Amino acid sequence: MHGSASTREQGPPATESARPVVSESPPPRAVRLRGVALRWLRFNGIVIGLYLLAFVLWEVASRVFAIPTFILPSPLTILASAAEEPSVLATHTSVTLQEVVGGFLLAAAISIPLGMLLIYSRLLERLVYPSLVAFQAIPKVALAPILVVWFGFGLTSKVVLALVTAAFPIVINTVIGMGQAPREMLYLMRSLRASPWQIFIKARLPVAAPYIFGGLKIGITLAVVGAVVGEFIASNSGLGYLLLVANNNLDTPMLFAVVVVLAVMSSVLFYAVEAAEAILLPRPLRRSQRRLDPGANA
Repeated sequence: MHGSASTREQGPPATESARPVVSESPPPRAVRLRGVALRWLRFNGIVIGLYLLAFVLWEVASRVFAIPTFILPSPLTILASAAEEPSVLATHTSVTLQEVVGGFLLAAAISIPLGMLLIYSRLLERLVYPSLVAFQAIPKVALAPILVVWFGFGLTSKVVLALVTAAFPIVINTVIGMGQAPREMLYLMRSLRASPWQIFIKARLPVAAPYIFGGLKIGITLAVVGAVVGEFIASNSGLGYLLLVANNNLDTPMLFAVVVVLAVMSSVLFYAVEAAEAILLPRPLRRSQRRLDPGANA
């Protein structure tokens, strides 16, 4: 009796099938990263495929039609030319990158405050704005020899040329953005006795921020142009100098390789500014500068 009761209390022995099954799912972070990668590939897969198809067609056409290398080298020839002396290409790229980043940062530090001052001072706007427009109309190639005389053949003259090339769109976009604050909001804040600083921080700056970043995106690409133009005029290093050397040597594959590096550099810098915008600006402000999405109002 006691044995049967104890058997009933203990219950049947556990079997292998009764054990809980532990699912071996990846950690949440890995799942999120995989989801982001899949979404990115789904969004950009067609574009990447079209680019790859274009390069394949270019390579095939170069071989089928026997296009001379000095006229139009194939993609593989360009890649081989860049791979022959990677250290040389990397050294000149670093020089140009320093000039571009230095000129762009100086342009942003000068142009954004200047654009803000033009909104608050009518006299300054009437004095500076026409001069900026006239200065922008001057070809930067004409300014390069003057800057070389003033600042020498070194890094400074290229940084200054990158600065003056990138400054104009930043100033203009800042002025436009600062003027986009709704008048009703300004009147309301003034009626509530808000200080000029409060009006600037709460009303003008949030509205102007997307426009300022739009000018920065344009400015970073123009800074590349300014730096390369300066290297064309007087330099012994940089991608512009390497372009001149390759042109004098009739090295067309290297010419194309340098152009590709410049394009990649400009793209990376552009998207770096865009990433800074995504980090610094709230999502509603970023949406105001996005391309219209057909499903956004659904």
